Amino acid sequence: MHNDLSIAGLVLGASLLVKLIMLILLAASLISWALIFTKRRQIGRARAEMEAFEDEFWSTEDLTRLYNRIASHGDDTTGMERIFEAGFREFARLRKRGGLDVADILDGAQRAMKVAVSRELELLEASLPTLATVGSVSPYIGLFGTVWGIMNSFQALGNVHQATLAMVAPGISEALVATAMGLFAAIPAVIGYNRYASRIDLILGRYDIFVEEFLAILRRQAND
Repeated sequence: MHNDLSIAGLVLGASLLVKLIMLILLAASLISWALIFTKRRQIGRARAEMEAFEDEFWSTEDLTRLYNRIASHGDDTTGMERIFEAGFREFARLRKRGGLDVADILDGAQRAMKVAVSRELELLEASLPTLATVGSVSPYIGLFGTVWGIMNSFQALGNVHQATLAMVAPGISEALVATAMGLFAAIPAVIGYNRYASRIDLILGRYDIFVEEFLAILRRQAND
């Protein structure tokens, strides 16, 4: 049993299983931090693009021209642009078909936009379950490493006649490092998950409001 109580010494002196657990927790921490920065960029870009499109949408007087511009971009469109494009395309298609009343046309446009909103939500929520998993599982993985390390420390005392605190302190310390690493991996993941989940809810709320406002505009156009 070693007496080096530095962090590096405790990690290097840990048992093979505890080292494996620490390695798993380190990998989980690196993955969660990578996802945190990736989601930050993605959600920030989605909010900026949404606000830019809303400014353009409410300042335009020709929705057909706006639709043609967005449709010409192909796949290079933003979230709210795709929602607008889906609704206006379905509205124009059903209106051109003829034989349908205004309610049916608007219902079709609303369904198309709801599907588009669901797809945008799926893109925004990608990787969030991974953050939730890291945040919920990491403390238990670290606790398992701690229990295993402490168990080994006390088992080693069975071979001595007189146990002292100095004999068990290094083993217990290295075991507690696993718990610390579990918390180090879990806390940022939980904070990131809660932060981005709330921001996604705000974006989704803006999408839903836009759908209702756009439907009101389409209703006026259909009645003209």
